[in-house]
Amino acid sequence: MSMGTLFWILTAVICAIFLLISWKVKGKANESFSSYAIGGGSFNMLLIFFTQFASIMGVSNFFAHAGNAYEQGVGILAFIWGEQGAKFVFALVFAGLIGRFTYNTIPEMMDDLIVKDKWTRLMLGLLASIIMIASVGSQGKAFGDLFQVFTGVDARPIVVVFSAIFIFYTVSGGIHSVVWTDLFQGVLCVVIGLIFYFMAFSKVDFSLSVLSERLAAVGKAELLDFGNLDVWATINKFITGLLGVLVFQAYWQRCFACRDAKTAKRSMLYSGVICFVMVTFTAMVGLIIVTYNQGLNANDAMPWFMMNCLPGWLCAAVFVLVLCAGMSTADSCLNSAAILIVNDMVRPFRDFDDRRLIRDARIVTVIVGVASCLCGIFAPTILSLLSGAYSLAGAGIVPLLCIGLAWRERREPHAMGKPNSRVTVWGARCGVIVGVVTSQLRFLGSNATLIALAASSVTIIVVSQLTRGQKQKAQAPA
Repeated sequence: MSMGTLFWILTAVICAIFLLISWKVKGKANESFSSYAIGGGSFNMLLIFFTQFASIMGVSNFFAHAGNAYEQGVGILAFIWGEQGAKFVFALVFAGLIGRFTYNTIPEMMDDLIVKDKWTRLMLGLLASIIMIASVGSQGKAFGDLFQVFTGVDARPIVVVFSAIFIFYTVSGGIHSVVWTDLFQGVLCVVIGLIFYFMAFSKVDFSLSVLSERLAAVGKAELLDFGNLDVWATINKFITGLLGVLVFQAYWQRCFACRDAKTAKRSMLYSGVICFVMVTFTAMVGLIIVTYNQGLNANDAMPWFMMNCLPGWLCAAVFVLVLCAGMSTADSCLNSAAILIVNDMVRPFRDFDDRRLIRDARIVTVIVGVASCLCGIFAPTILSLLSGAYSLAGAGIVPLLCIGLAWRERREPHAMGKPNSRVTVWGARCGVIVGVVTSQLRFLGSNATLIALAASSVTIIVVSQLTRGQKQKAQAPA
């Protein structure tokens, strides 16, 4: 049996398992919109840990970061450490707080705790959904590249096929489908991942000095040289990765789905630590690949290594790891995008019952899946797709999130249904718009994201101070 045929068989088996799980939990998901979106806030530590871990370890993390390290060297670690290190920030700063609440989305929480304004909520929902759409598209693109190398099939129809699979089983069971399939996928990712990294690093005797010597021998020593890094470009990469994760709806959704705050904090922290280590290892594998072949396309680096440097059984096992990781991230982000759009762009303007909201969420899942498919087909690289979305959404949401929660009207802790922020409606609206627009000004170069954060923060504070009287008048008793 050829390796390509084996991969198709494994794909069919894994997909059948996912579809069966989705069908089993369909009834639970249909109980209410809250159940479809966050499982009614009832999931335990085991389920939340593995769904967090499996969602983080997407195929784009596995392939894209190895390919980027193959091409750019250790400079890509700045983005990785910002992206993965943000999980620690999220766990220590936000997870404990949001684990006490049962909101469906981050814009809904910001609307309730910071500023009651449906138009601000709509903008936040749109920005947060952009990251989810880009993430689903990146998984489809990675699968397309993977199958193109392994089977010789054109990447574009593969992106379409996997996008259809993502849509089908996400539509069926909502968050219940996502969480239970992630339990299966997460266990496989941990076990197979450890075996893979052991085999990969054994090729350089588990030594950075050996890796450095071999890179020098092929004329690529600069890839492991931290001294050649552009400081400001490195900081910008770090901030971009950090921002994207802090507004990543899939992580917020998991915390809202926890049964308590302690579960939310611990699950995010533990899964974040493991992913930080594993994704860093993945980038280092990209450098190992350089020592074997210097003429590869970045997207083909990891598939080439699997096919040519690993034993057949491990290659098949790693394929299952990649398949599970990609499926997990795709279903999580697809579900999150649909919930964001329905909950924050439709629900504030139309008073629908739960049955109608669930139906709309399923329709939107299909629409988002198609949009993600197009992103996966036409995006030049996986990293460009993700970093662009991270910068756009992060600059628009993070300043309002942090200032809104920290700049409180009263000293009492935040509580559902009780706005407690000095940010005004116009301060929020203007801050979001300024952050988004500034982040996309190309003449600002690598500093665009940092400047956008500062501009948005200043705008929120200044405009809120100038419109303070309007807010006090609106809150005054009749």
